[in-house]
Amino acid sequence: MQDVEAFAAALQRVRRHAGLTYRELADHAHYSHAHLVRATSGKQLPSWDVTSAFLAGCGVAAELMPVWRRRWEIVSRDPQDVVELLQAAQTLEDLGAALSALARPRSQRTLEHLTGVPRTTLQGWFRGTRLANRDRLDRLVRALGATSDERAAFAQTLDRLSYARSRAAA
Repeated sequence: MQDVEAFAAALQRVRRHAGLTYRELADHAHYSHAHLVRATSGKQLPSWDVTSAFLAGCGVAAELMPVWRRRWEIVSRDPQDVVELLQAAQTLEDLGAALSALARPRSQRTLEHLTGVPRTTLQGWFRGTRLANRDRLDRLVRALGATSDERAAFAQTLDRLSYARSRAAA
């Protein structure tokens, strides 16, 4: 989620730097004003077509488009192989990134309502600043529709990171 928000903020900076209003950009990009506003809301990653039209409409040079495409591809990774992300996880931040990949595009408010886990707790988990309780994390992962392999990988990763933290503290 944070990656989508950061990508949206980068698009907003490009538009402001170009000195365009959303309505002016809509004329250049050939997408509606509302569509372009949604692209920079940070709630959902815009498609590559919308992103490239947005950037071109702002006057971004063609040679920079591959850089933006790579950035977009990184952010758009399908709840990618969440299991792979978890197997490679070394920190709570890595666990949070895997959780974000699984949760996309749901908001933390939606997740709070789905699970009963407070938003501040969810934020700590997603940012990697707070160690999750196994039962509460499992409740969230189940609510997100994780497969049994993904649920097992979350539990194993949480156990591994918890063990590493307890050894570091000793």
